[in-house]
Amino acid sequence: MRKYESLMKNWQFQGPDGNIRVLDLPHTWNAKDGQDGGNDYWRGTCLYTKTFPKPAFGAGERVYLEFAGVNASARVVLNGKAVMTHDGGYSTFRGDITDSLKAENELVVAVDNSVNDRVYPQKADFTFYGGIYREVRLITVNENHFDMDHFGGPGIAVHATVQDADALVWVRTWHNAPQGQVALTLKDAGGNTVAAGSGTDTELVIPNVHLWDGIRDPYLYTCEAVLTVDGVETDRVSTTFGVRYFHVDPQKGFFLNGRSYPLRGVCRHQDWKGIGNALSKEHHDTDMAMIREIGANTIRLAHYQHDQYFYDLCDKYGMVVWAEIPYISEHMPNGRENTVSQMKELIVQNYNHPSICVWGISNEITISTKNKKDMLDNHRVLNELIHELDPSRPTTLACYAVCGPFNPVAHQVSDIVSWNLYLGWYVPGMFLNDLWVDFFHKVYPNRCLGYSEYGCECMPNLHSSHPRRGDQSEEYQCLYNEYMLKFFEKRPFMWATHLWNMFDFAADARNQGGEPGMNHKGLVTFDRKIKKDSFFIYKAYWTKEPFVHICGRRYINRAEQETTVKVYSNCSRVTLYANGKEVATQEGDKVFTFRLPLNGEVKLEAVAGEQRDEARIRYVSKPDPSYKLGKDGGNGGNWT
Repeated sequence: MRKYESLMKNWQFQGPDGNIRVLDLPHTWNAKDGQDGGNDYWRGTCLYTKTFPKPAFGAGERVYLEFAGVNASARVVLNGKAVMTHDGGYSTFRGDITDSLKAENELVVAVDNSVNDRVYPQKADFTFYGGIYREVRLITVNENHFDMDHFGGPGIAVHATVQDADALVWVRTWHNAPQGQVALTLKDAGGNTVAAGSGTDTELVIPNVHLWDGIRDPYLYTCEAVLTVDGVETDRVSTTFGVRYFHVDPQKGFFLNGRSYPLRGVCRHQDWKGIGNALSKEHHDTDMAMIREIGANTIRLAHYQHDQYFYDLCDKYGMVVWAEIPYISEHMPNGRENTVSQMKELIVQNYNHPSICVWGISNEITISTKNKKDMLDNHRVLNELIHELDPSRPTTLACYAVCGPFNPVAHQVSDIVSWNLYLGWYVPGMFLNDLWVDFFHKVYPNRCLGYSEYGCECMPNLHSSHPRRGDQSEEYQCLYNEYMLKFFEKRPFMWATHLWNMFDFAADARNQGGEPGMNHKGLVTFDRKIKKDSFFIYKAYWTKEPFVHICGRRYINRAEQETTVKVYSNCSRVTLYANGKEVATQEGDKVFTFRLPLNGEVKLEAVAGEQRDEARIRYVSKPDPSYKLGKDGGNGGNWT
């Protein structure tokens, strides 16, 4: 049977300064300089070295070395011999190192995130952290085993189609034993066998199938494959899978299991303040808990392949996922091979996740692409590759705002399309969203249309009673998102909308809001400590468990004798109290706005049924200058 040995402890790291220190993985060398602005974080080659004893294995076994994520290129040397290389910072790769092992072993990994013209990404609005930032382990297997060498995949693929009350489950396995036999077992969530069979390419039937039904019932089955040679078991693999069916209608949007299921959710980057992309499972758990709290039912995992653990969480909690490769911003003719290899790894490694419903080809690829013919040809190659590897899922891509509705990227490549539009932020006039979407939908009525990005910057320390575009105040972000949520409600034909972004994230080229190196469009701060007020307008729209939230709790000092207090709630009736006296009771829908006189310090209390929330504000004679964006705070413009 397979044996696993972690290699996460006691690595020697030779960093940009040439000094050597001992550390544990996961690790990135850009956790600080990749988040402090200036677009000057160090990019180059660093060395990770580890010694380890020869693992215990028999004459009929092989030992593989597996990396779950090394950004961006890796050259792996074991005992002075190069054993593998890999280009692509977000996917799993592994290699057979059995013949290079000694009693004591020295492993050296040269990790390179330097600027080049062949490995994506090279130009984008996020930091390309260098390092070994995911799990490293040894895997010992019998010499007769399920495939370990095919694009980092699990050696097993499962796809289910629904037929009346049953499911037809296709299972494909790959192994290296010419005389091997494969036994298959399908189990329900309780561990009970529901179907069994044999073969490397087999169809099984689950009677009265229990569907994976999004966030309301994300039911998972398990497929277990056992390889035997001459009647002796040599290897065993298993994978969870879900049974669901879906389609996208250009007039009615997304359908899951035969019912309308509008996809409304967020985008997510994989980094944290002071940690970079070297996340633990606890970090991933925290992110998922916050995404679930606002009631999202879809996540766009931008702009690269995320950790397998997070895809597992999406399966577990019923998120519909857009998964993509980092083919972004600028087409590089020398990078075509890398887009193909990264797409193969993305699909092979993630094929079994029921949460994934669309494969993303590219993001804002027209920002600065010069060779448009070569770029379009590369897109068509990728689109055909996706359909070859996985005919069951549609392709999509995220178009840049100035790409234009008639651009061939928008309507001649992918099966469906979404747009990154920041109308009302980078461009004045939130009403332009209405004009743009309605125009595209009229011109291309048979083209499925969504929003892959929308949003605006917000610093939770900046405030205004008269918010305006560009001030980066918490209040303007609220106005913007209130508008967008109403806008989406009126357009059910939009197959998916993904807010940019769930969390603030590092973009070292930016200088905004008085905190350089950050993109502040998140509903939650980079350290996950502050849920901005806009977090709660999404919660009001997308959740049913009653709550009430007073906005402006960080806008304490107010130089006005009469002020506005805004309350978000998914309840239909809210009462506001000031210093224990009722201000007013309102019947409404999600947004409740109260006016009250302000004299001295006021304790606010909002009540909706059994739900309560409190905040304090006070009258001051002069505006608090700390609430305004300073001259050195950036102008709110884009990163390009």
